[in-house]
Amino acid sequence: MGKVITIVNQKGGVGKTTTAINLAASIALAGKDILLIDTDPQGNATTGLGVSKEDLDKSLYDVFAGRCEISDTLETTPMEHLNILPSTIDLLGVEVELVGKEGRERVLYNAISSVREKYRYIFIDCPPSLGLLTLNALVAADSVIIPVQCEYYALEGLGLLTRTLRLVRSSFNPDLDIEGILLTMFDARNNLSSEVADEVRKHFGDKVYTTVIPRNVTLAEAPSHGKPAILYDVRSRGAQSYLSLAKEILNEDGVGQRS
Repeated sequence: MGKVITIVNQKGGVGKTTTAINLAASIALAGKDILLIDTDPQGNATTGLGVSKEDLDKSLYDVFAGRCEISDTLETTPMEHLNILPSTIDLLGVEVELVGKEGRERVLYNAISSVREKYRYIFIDCPPSLGLLTLNALVAADSVIIPVQCEYYALEGLGLLTRTLRLVRSSFNPDLDIEGILLTMFDARNNLSSEVADEVRKHFGDKVYTTVIPRNVTLAEAPSHGKPAILYDVRSRGAQSYLSLAKEILNEDGVGQRS
């Protein structure tokens, strides 16, 4: 059965979507079947993997609306072994349409059950908020990866998120675990980056990945070409850092590098 990992941080601009795209692609490169679910109405993970939102017949919104199954909405990507469940701006309506529905926080959990056996990992990319879409992603997950930008307010945001996780555990998903905390946008020339990294490691210990994601132009440019960094420029520091993260996660899960 596939492991469901939600990539979450209520702060914007910390590298959630960059991590979702590039981690999913890097593990797919190892021959593992991967599904990436885009729960952000902006649909950046969708376009970042080369899927045109204008050409879609169905999206995650249709799954939430009960119009179809997940298997009816999946799109292929430039990476073999990697599918995406795309998002469009229609997903904004979910917050309003589900507000009075019983079990509204478990819609995504129930939908994933139909495809969970097909994938080694299912990654969920979240919007930069703690609304109903993010709640669905947290209830559906076995664990979370938290990208943390190496900047001044990082620990404050991380503290708010860990409190949210405690609330989700107590009310909806008691087994929800922190898979790992990922330091992103690290600039070795900046003392603040090192100080923040040290503080995060001091507070969270071995939950913090050894791999650190640097500031890198390839990671910024690749989405505009509809490609993960490993297809845009595999030799770049950004691409290599996500390959390193994928290896770290596979080793921790005891999963071999090849199927």
